Amino acid sequence: MKIVFFGTPQFAVATLSKLLEHPELEVLGAVTQPDKRRGRGNKTVPSPVKQIALEHDLPIWQPSRIKKDQETLDHLRATHADAFVVVAYGQILSPEILSMPKLGCINVHGSLLPSYRGAAPIQWSIVNGDRLTGITTMLMDRGMDTGDMLLKAETEIKLLDNAHDLAAKLALQGADLLIETLFKLEQKVITPIPQDNAQATYARLIDKADFAINWSKSALEIHNQVRGFFPNCVAKLQDKKLKISATVPITEATIKDLPEKYSSLKQQYSELASLKGEPGEIVKNVKNLGALVQTGSGSLLLEQVQLAGKRSQSGWDFVNGMRLQEGTKIDNG
Repeated sequence: MKIVFFGTPQFAVATLSKLLEHPELEVLGAVTQPDKRRGRGNKTVPSPVKQIALEHDLPIWQPSRIKKDQETLDHLRATHADAFVVVAYGQILSPEILSMPKLGCINVHGSLLPSYRGAAPIQWSIVNGDRLTGITTMLMDRGMDTGDMLLKAETEIKLLDNAHDLAAKLALQGADLLIETLFKLEQKVITPIPQDNAQATYARLIDKADFAINWSKSALEIHNQVRGFFPNCVAKLQDKKLKISATVPITEATIKDLPEKYSSLKQQYSELASLKGEPGEIVKNVKNLGALVQTGSGSLLLEQVQLAGKRSQSGWDFVNGMRLQEGTKIDNG
């Protein structure tokens, strides 16, 4: 089976790698977004997908606007591919492109469609507190993630999973599901299922304003925000930006779900739950773990933080380094 791969970020790498490893599949080339300038040195950096493609000497196409790039369109048509595989490519494909491969354009999407169509399904599923997500493979059409569904696989979202953790798990799951999908499509043993548009939800693009922490929200809401938008959520301490990248919610609903490493928190729960303060106030410095901050409902342990101008550090190192006292106020982001 001949495949052209479309993808850009790290999430897409597992699927491309799986395709390259499979003896019955031939990857004819990779389509990825143009190189971008990144970092302090403003150096041009290739996408993760391009890096893998270079390692395997694949033809690479990087049109800035694929629908208008006639040279790329000619190359794609000339491949006579059986399928185009699309994983987080980052551009809308035209009807012309969608009609090129024999089996169609097959997308690997990081949600259980029709939930979380759009750009950031993994992040928003965590922010919204979902406990279950997964991968859907689908036949692409002209809409945004509206095509007929092919196969699905479910994955549990654990209480302390962040977007990076979950994306890594889903990327591997998606790679396996894509291989299964390709062969079942070729064998004509899959019946594509139309999506119920009435059940559709959307995972909009993430905005910088989404990163600002508001301590009047509940501990679980803030915790889900921190892990969903990992590692970018911010508050303020002494007028300096405080990036918070890992937290532990201390509430009646969550304490039982904490892993064994937090057994000391479980043992202290009654005492911790009785502490009261204003939203954003440090109500206790928990030995070897970090500062416990009062929220609008429940308290939140700051497990990993980074103060502006400093390196990322554990919550306990932060308490000791800053000599934080109980009663100290951390302001909203």
